[in-house]
Amino acid sequence: MTEIYPTEGFPYISGSLSGTEGSLLNQLLVLGSSSSYRAKLLEQLGVSFTQESPEVDERAFDAQFEHSLPGEFALILARAKAQAIWREGGSRWLLCADQVGVLEAPDGARRQLTKPGTSGRCVEQLMELSGRTHSLVNGIVLMSEATGERLETVDRQQLTMRPFDRAEATAYVERFAPLDCAGGYRIEDEGIRLFEQIRSDDHTGIIGLPLLATARLLREAGILTP
Repeated sequence: MTEIYPTEGFPYISGSLSGTEGSLLNQLLVLGSSSSYRAKLLEQLGVSFTQESPEVDERAFDAQFEHSLPGEFALILARAKAQAIWREGGSRWLLCADQVGVLEAPDGARRQLTKPGTSGRCVEQLMELSGRTHSLVNGIVLMSEATGERLETVDRQQLTMRPFDRAEATAYVERFAPLDCAGGYRIEDEGIRLFEQIRSDDHTGIIGLPLLATARLLREAGILTP
């Protein structure tokens, strides 16, 4: 189902669109993501947009992580999502983002943090992060279907967890089930209690769509006015 997230003065439209409504849809900004978190964040910028879910196997790109800088890798995934929802002859702007969790070892080796998927893996990942610093790196791509123009940016957050034990990690996971989050936590719920320090220019980047960076791209494209 297609959903349009309206701003004031725009109707809420749900379902298939045709005729003049279909023409309207063709002009709109498209958020290429199935994430409800990103959709709720984008609503805060006051732009109308539709939401589509790109069919991209993110794990198929894992081998490229080792040979790419985190920001480059996040952009590779975001570009793949934009390409997945691009349609020939369209005139929409496609907004896609990807978040990569990165844990660096003292020797400089990097490990990718992925969405845990299960409670057991989530607890294990949290225990690995306990008392350590990791990064969340977002790649954001805004692409024009009409011209192929592509605007891109990278946003980085650095987070340090305080030391905690397995019992606390297990209790958190059992209560909030953050299984679809790259770090295995959410700062929007009691996951914030697991942290000692967060270094961030924009906390929305931790949730998955840094709005300050996104707003800059939308302004550059003429979609968002000051």
